[in-house]
Amino acid sequence: MPIARFVALATLAGFSIASPALAADANNPTVVELFQSQGCSSCPPANAVLNSIAGRPDVLALSFAVTYWDRLGWKDIFAHRAYTARQWEYSKAGRRGNVSTPQMIINGRGVLVGSNKRQVEAALRTYERTAAGPSIAARAGKIAVAGARAARPANVWLVRYDPRVNNVPIRAGENGGRTLPHRNIVRSIHLLGKWSGGATAFNVPPARNSIYQNAVLVQDGPGGAILAARRI
Repeated sequence: MPIARFVALATLAGFSIASPALAADANNPTVVELFQSQGCSSCPPANAVLNSIAGRPDVLALSFAVTYWDRLGWKDIFAHRAYTARQWEYSKAGRRGNVSTPQMIINGRGVLVGSNKRQVEAALRTYERTAAGPSIAARAGKIAVAGARAARPANVWLVRYDPRVNNVPIRAGENGGRTLPHRNIVRSIHLLGKWSGGATAFNVPPARNSIYQNAVLVQDGPGGAILAARRI
């Protein structure tokens, strides 16, 4: 279905359609994913950088707590093996062969430590999306991804995260005795399905916690570039 026809039909159905996902703005934010752990002494500076940009409307900042530090003295209370698996997908796609913390990935393409805010600000500009992806809309328990050019099938992810500042006292491990503030901690990530270029609608699983906020990512395969993103 041509994108113009989809937009017209979606508008009649009550969906709010954004412009094609290109420049970073509130409807098409730059996706910043930080992989970190409460057991990692190198992570607090990167956490602080992510916290400092989490309120920007043109940035979707997501903090993923990984599990591989859990055996080293402190079990991260937010860690999940799905987040570790996501970091490994990026590693395999980039042919890096390993994972580490902290690690920040911007729009699925730019990889850096993330502890230096000036470097992060530069990376936000460098790795801004340069090709228009599909528009994303949400209404009444459904996600609509508009038609657009697609080189291959893409994954459509639903991410639920906690926008509050969570101050966590760390009782042991490398950060023992510290209280670490976390913001935009990811609490779940769910694969809604595939998008192959045609207008597609997905059912959204019911939320278990009304405090959490939702975002949708359209990603070029496992560990690939983020084609589109939107808070919903």
